Amino acid sequence: MKTKYFRIHFPHLKKIFVIALACCVPALSATAKESNVDPNIPLYQQTSGVTGNLDSIGSDTLNNLMTFWAESFRQKYPNVRVQIEGKGSSTAPPALISGTAQLGPMSRKMKSTEIDEFEKKYGFKPTPIGVGLDSLAVYVHKDNPMESMSLQQIDAVFSKNRKGGYVKNVEKWSDLGLSSDIGNQPVSIYGRNSASGTYGYFKKHALFKGDYKDTVKEQPGSASVVMGITEDKAGIGYSGIGYRTSGVKVLALSKKDGGKAYYPSMQNVLAGKYPLSRMLYIYVVKEPNKPLPKLQQEFLKFVLSKEGQEIVEKDGYMPIPAKVAAKEVAKLQ
Repeated sequence: MKTKYFRIHFPHLKKIFVIALACCVPALSATAKESNVDPNIPLYQQTSGVTGNLDSIGSDTLNNLMTFWAESFRQKYPNVRVQIEGKGSSTAPPALISGTAQLGPMSRKMKSTEIDEFEKKYGFKPTPIGVGLDSLAVYVHKDNPMESMSLQQIDAVFSKNRKGGYVKNVEKWSDLGLSSDIGNQPVSIYGRNSASGTYGYFKKHALFKGDYKDTVKEQPGSASVVMGITEDKAGIGYSGIGYRTSGVKVLALSKKDGGKAYYPSMQNVLAGKYPLSRMLYIYVVKEPNKPLPKLQQEFLKFVLSKEGQEIVEKDGYMPIPAKVAAKEVAKLQ
């Protein structure tokens, strides 16, 4: 199989989970298709002397991935204990600053204010490690006849400002051209809370930096958004593609009203055609010109290895190309 490389540009339960596969909400696994993991990504090379405790605090979007990575890592290193907490990306910077976590998973880049606070504490900036690709999906109930939407329509559904310029506010499904029973129903909107990086990303890129409507049903996690829509035939919401289930339908999205809509496939993400694509990160405290502590370094090497990226794909997200993985591994030294 010939490998193609792309230059990628990305704009950008209050509970502690002690690692066990049963502790997390399972996402839809990748189907039995040809793997998208770049064959040039090397296998993980196990080493000696890896032991200790790792704490991860941050993104809910990455919660399942962190769990699966940690479980596989512990199979290689039984003396390692990993504890994961996923309340939202905004909880990662304070945890890294206070030292209560060594890993800060985030579904968005750190804000300048967060970086300033970090630098005030340590005297240097945090290091972001790109670990996977995500398509932020817009979901409707599986029986909803809607197949695609433009970002302008999405903005008119979710935002009170309509900065995208759609011709009218969307209140009922008939405002989007649907007839029959669902056309007469009010659009039932699900979203994340403000602690979520997904909330901020969607606000910036789908709402054109506008404000959410007061009618959005804010959910504590990605799985809750999907579950809400599964049980609500008039529901619509957004969440990472890794949380897709058989109870919902993923919409194709177009950048402009009337433009061609694309589904959140890996091909469309890498080609820049799907409008809500993003890199997923794990932030770490790394002193300049010094390698990360061994435990953190080996965990992230595993994440960026072929085995680690296979887990990304199995959890419903998209693996990064080999050139990107090599660049991220180099940051660990």
